[in-house]
Amino acid sequence: MEKGGRRKMHIVMVPWLAMGHIIPFHHLSICLAQRGHTVSFLSTPKNLQRLPPTPKTLAHLITKVPIPLVHRPPRLPPDAENSLDLSYPKHQLLKLAFASVEPTIASFLTFSSPRPDWIVYDFTCHWLPGLARPLGIRSAYFGLFTAAFFAFLGPPLTFLDGSGSDRLTVERFTAVPAWEYESTSVTPDSVRFAITVRDSDFVAIRTCQEFEPEWFDLLGKLLQKPLVPVGLLPPTPAEKDVKDEGRWVSMRDWLDKQAPGSVVYIALGSEVELCIQEVQHLALGLEKTGLPFLWVLRNPPESTQRAADMLPDGFMERVEGRGIICTEWAPQVRILSHGAVGAFMTHCGCNSFIEGLAFGRVLIMLPMINDQGLNARLLQRKNVGIEVERDERDGLFTPDAVAKAVTQAMVGKAGEPIRACAREAMGLFGNKEKNDRYVDEFVGYLEEHT
Repeated sequence: MEKGGRRKMHIVMVPWLAMGHIIPFHHLSICLAQRGHTVSFLSTPKNLQRLPPTPKTLAHLITKVPIPLVHRPPRLPPDAENSLDLSYPKHQLLKLAFASVEPTIASFLTFSSPRPDWIVYDFTCHWLPGLARPLGIRSAYFGLFTAAFFAFLGPPLTFLDGSGSDRLTVERFTAVPAWEYESTSVTPDSVRFAITVRDSDFVAIRTCQEFEPEWFDLLGKLLQKPLVPVGLLPPTPAEKDVKDEGRWVSMRDWLDKQAPGSVVYIALGSEVELCIQEVQHLALGLEKTGLPFLWVLRNPPESTQRAADMLPDGFMERVEGRGIICTEWAPQVRILSHGAVGAFMTHCGCNSFIEGLAFGRVLIMLPMINDQGLNARLLQRKNVGIEVERDERDGLFTPDAVAKAVTQAMVGKAGEPIRACAREAMGLFGNKEKNDRYVDEFVGYLEEHT
């Protein structure tokens, strides 16, 4: 029992099958375990192997529970268990497969001992409250997007009554319709989100009022549901991972030789797929700057083409010594924390921009999909980053646009106020004490309503 007579809770965590969701769910699991609570972390076997190491002192409180995919749509590769294993158009097929774990999770909840107090879940498993409620288990939706993005979607229930899903505008017709996929049983993400909010006991969100106060307040009104901020969950010192240690050592040795704040780090997330033209324009732009860079350029999923083959002819020879290209998983937090890194070229996914600003790195913004464009608008208003300009007619960017944004962010006089704002953002994004208070309040809410 805790002080005040409160007992330790058993909390089940169920994230969507994407690293951008799995990592913050795991981070929050560690925060819960640090406060003495027991966590069952449910995901597929392959994704459990991809988890960052759990601190040894907390390993007895966090149980990894494998939930294999039972059914796979015909076009889903046999080894795909994560969005990074797939080309972007096939992500909906993974959601179809994920629905097949419902009986497995139902059995786990029914026979788990001790019985879970809470299930914290993602929008892709909108059916979870229906399993948990008859067992007396309460449910909380953990939203991983900014309050600004959620507020942009509008009142969730409009997606259920039809008023938010009409196809009467040009914008509606540019969205991929549900019937594009091979099975009409694909539930649109907007409907998943609406059901998730409607059926949850409350909504937790990875943000804080200091970062986006006006959007947080608006979102609370739109959801018509208790809204509890969890804080930004800033990165913690990375645990050593044996399989990545050799890769990090070689990167660290190269970074150690660079001048402080001189390196551009480029990483566009695990789901962004660049075409050959985009890869080449990005490469040529980096070359034009003359600045040292470390570029994480992943090999395209479901393709025999290698990322290195997409680079311009002779590029690697011309940048030898001042540029590193990594085509595998990179230790991003360790890289960003190194003093040689001055700027972070990012797709503006929430995990990435939070990690970048936690170390005061100015952002060079190259949004691609999902919420990233709206995040870039928000971050631009906060004056912590510079966006790579695109042609309004076709959305493409040029080598000159890349070079201009990188130079301005790193050394240009016009970028000085932005660099200063990015450093100042460390006081919020990298403030462990302040963000820990948000986690404490979140845990307090769970305890109070158990």
